[in-house]
Amino acid sequence: MTKHILVVSYSQSGQLYAIKDSILEPLYGEETVQIHEKVIKPVEPFPFPWNFITFMDTFPESVYLDPCAIEPIKDEGIEYDLVIFTYQVWFLSPSLPATAFLKSEFAKQRLKNTPVITVIGCRNMWIMAQEKVKGMLEKLGAKLIDNIVLVDQGSSLATFITTPRWMMTGKKDRLWGIFPPAGVSPREIKNARRFGEAIKRGLKSGAKPDEPLCRGLGAVEVDVRLIKSEQIATKSFRIWGKLIRKLGKRGEMKRKPVVMLYVLFLLLIIVTVVPINMVVQMVLRTLNKEQFRRKKEQYEQPSGSGRERVKEFLDE
Repeated sequence: MTKHILVVSYSQSGQLYAIKDSILEPLYGEETVQIHEKVIKPVEPFPFPWNFITFMDTFPESVYLDPCAIEPIKDEGIEYDLVIFTYQVWFLSPSLPATAFLKSEFAKQRLKNTPVITVIGCRNMWIMAQEKVKGMLEKLGAKLIDNIVLVDQGSSLATFITTPRWMMTGKKDRLWGIFPPAGVSPREIKNARRFGEAIKRGLKSGAKPDEPLCRGLGAVEVDVRLIKSEQIATKSFRIWGKLIRKLGKRGEMKRKPVVMLYVLFLLLIIVTVVPINMVVQMVLRTLNKEQFRRKKEQYEQPSGSGRERVKEFLDE
């Protein structure tokens, strides 16, 4: 019996498409699997590389999950056995095109009662975005069975420099001989095929998958040091985003001065509050190890960070 997999994606740089292709590689050509790929297409394409002010001007709508206009997705009337939804993270939220898909009529019709695997490619902060996606999937009546996260190579300090450089200039090569290339490492992208192997194996049963297929494969790893930072930044985005949305629509000149004011505020926070918060959080993690362990496990669900099955699919 043929299994139908819907794959939905949107990528500006093409990196997420490469991740998606690596995951799907074991499934291409499989006689019992038919893959239906849908690319989300904004009516007004977002630029890449980004213009800085254009990028910052998207944050109010991103954090408030205001969908951008996308081209209608053709509904072929197929009942899918599995949905693989790949998305970028913008301002600790799903990208505007990703949000638009999850709020589309197509998603309302085709994701209900359907298992979903989310795939994220981002710098390193994705927890709050995934929590928002979980909420939208729940409203659609979909069931999240796996979450796969691939993050940019390098330390938080390195990616704080290399990722914005890539976004704003399109350059992702090694910088100054000290910082690694921007983006997810080619090795990590190549090794993502293990998830496809696990999915292929899981689809061989007769029913739609109801449990995680990628558990034990190192699908997701939460950095507990970033949890509080994400929560604080999300509150900041919402407060300023609410004000900016009242001034006008995305792209309107009258709200850009306030956007730039927020950029200055953000820079001030980064050089003053963030270092202090890092020290405070380090102390709290030492005093409340069990609490942070539970939080880590919570945000890593449903796939978890265990790697006990990796050797079944890859030689590490």
